[in-house]
Amino acid sequence: MATEGGGKEMSEIKTQFTTREGLYKLLPHSEYSRPNRVPFNSQGSNPVRVSFVNLNDQSGNGDRLCFNVGRELYFYIYKGVRKAADLSKPIDKRIYKGTQPTCHDFNHLTATAESVSLLVGFSAGQVQLIDPIKKETSKLFNEENSCQHLWKVDWSEGGENEGSKTSEKALVTVQRLIDKSRVTCVKWVPGSESLFLVAHSSGNMYLYNVEHTCGTTAPHYQLLKQGESFAVHTCKSKSTRNPLLKWTVGEGALNEFAFSPDGKFLACVSQDGFLRVFNFDSVELHGTMKSYFGGLLCVCWSPDGKYIVTGGEDDLVTVWSFVDCRVIARGHGHKSWVSVVAFDPYTTSVEESDPMEFSGSDEDFQDLLHFGRDRANSTQSRLSKRNSTDSRPVSVTYRFGSVGQDTQLCLWDLTEDILFPHQPLSRARTHTNVMNATSPPAGSNGNSVTTPGNSVPPPLPRSNSLPHSAVANAGSKSSVMDGAIASGVSKFATLSLHDRKERHHEKDHKRNHSMGHISSKSSDKLNLVTKTKTDPAKTLGTPLCPRMEDVPLLEPLICKKIAHERLTVLIFLEDCIVTACQEGFICTWGRPGKVPAEHFFRQEGRLQGVLQD
Repeated sequence: MATEGGGKEMSEIKTQFTTREGLYKLLPHSEYSRPNRVPFNSQGSNPVRVSFVNLNDQSGNGDRLCFNVGRELYFYIYKGVRKAADLSKPIDKRIYKGTQPTCHDFNHLTATAESVSLLVGFSAGQVQLIDPIKKETSKLFNEENSCQHLWKVDWSEGGENEGSKTSEKALVTVQRLIDKSRVTCVKWVPGSESLFLVAHSSGNMYLYNVEHTCGTTAPHYQLLKQGESFAVHTCKSKSTRNPLLKWTVGEGALNEFAFSPDGKFLACVSQDGFLRVFNFDSVELHGTMKSYFGGLLCVCWSPDGKYIVTGGEDDLVTVWSFVDCRVIARGHGHKSWVSVVAFDPYTTSVEESDPMEFSGSDEDFQDLLHFGRDRANSTQSRLSKRNSTDSRPVSVTYRFGSVGQDTQLCLWDLTEDILFPHQPLSRARTHTNVMNATSPPAGSNGNSVTTPGNSVPPPLPRSNSLPHSAVANAGSKSSVMDGAIASGVSKFATLSLHDRKERHHEKDHKRNHSMGHISSKSSDKLNLVTKTKTDPAKTLGTPLCPRMEDVPLLEPLICKKIAHERLTVLIFLEDCIVTACQEGFICTWGRPGKVPAEHFFRQEGRLQGVLQD
């Protein structure tokens, strides 16, 4: 394990850590927060979230950063590892009254140096479309005519700044017509300039189009597709209006969703502990997985779309194979709920050589220090080679990270011995306990399985692979639907998905180990889905939820305490890693070889002054 030493050492906040690539170092001068740098009293507030966008301007400072802290929303120029952060001059700052921002997402497709579209979800259920560069609020979704004041503040600090504090009125819904519950996740549909998807704590998701209105009356729905623990409805109206689609998924809150790298599949995690993966366009359920216990809180895709990682209230990270529809590994390193999981595309590696045995020393890994832009840009194409007919041996290592409410950052490597257990198992940083099984992968049925963005041949038979899901394909995945549903899908695709392009894009802590389910409180009769309460005791030990001894158990490469408050953000960038905690501090960790020398001089000088004091 990476966590070692006495109690005092374990309680210390770490400012650097070492992996095989080299030294990662916290850059204090690159820290972003509220302008006064005062820690935020996070009790009762929604998690701090961070969104990035690159405006591709010619100045070289194209990165922009948005984050929420309590009732406040900030928009800054992000200078990364190059220059110190200037907190006195946010491009835009907004303070909301009566509701709090909970999540946000930039439209990378339409972003320019003059304008950027930012979606913001709120605790009261609204979704706002704003342009923080133009300082405009263009639309508010899920609203009614009743309103109260929403304050927007253009922040300036210090006499030399030409700006001043201003305010303006905007509509805020008192009674929401579409969904009254908290927005848990909002994202633009990949490749679209106008479609976006919103998840709520009610367990519902809604597809919107920014060009359509929401209407002045509550929407009426008609059933489009229904399956095990999910239903999809279209909005029944004479003219096209929002929402275009309503998804009801599982039981309890829908905590997060993530699109596959090619935008064709959608992975959702819910408070009922289930991961559900859908084909987004055909609205078909591809596969499911159940947490060891408790709700699942976060989800992410591997860069090539072959694997999904989840984290949640069981303190574990779980790796699920998209092709085989089964759990292939779990990782244990956190001591509390896992808040965020994310893959690192800049460190994920594909080597056309024999798999290497690593001893862990810095000298053994000097030849791997070339991780960076070239590797990130070619990761997906090189990963696809792994499944080609080329007989040349290829070594694959996926890097992903996780942060949790235990204030710890963990980094993990998903290596050949886990991905392809028919090969000799390595004992480097993994504990593997594999149960013999000869059943074919679920979903294969003798046919090839296509991963998001890649076509691959059937997986090789593995005599020592894990048991595969027999229920992942309980429902037929035939592309031929009955007339009514086919007509509905065709109509929906014609009306709302015509602008989609083929592009690749990039909780409150209640320590409750209950395995029970939280029922949906919606009174809408159309929400009634054929839901059968899943007994956790009956799913444990099945392909939906293998026992701990039946799958490989990963150990983290590093597991470091890096904050005083629970961690809520983990983002991998080309030259750094970005984390954030509930106090409202957004921290930048410079990657090995990516930090300018002056950063170290400033940091060393600061440290020297502290020691002298």
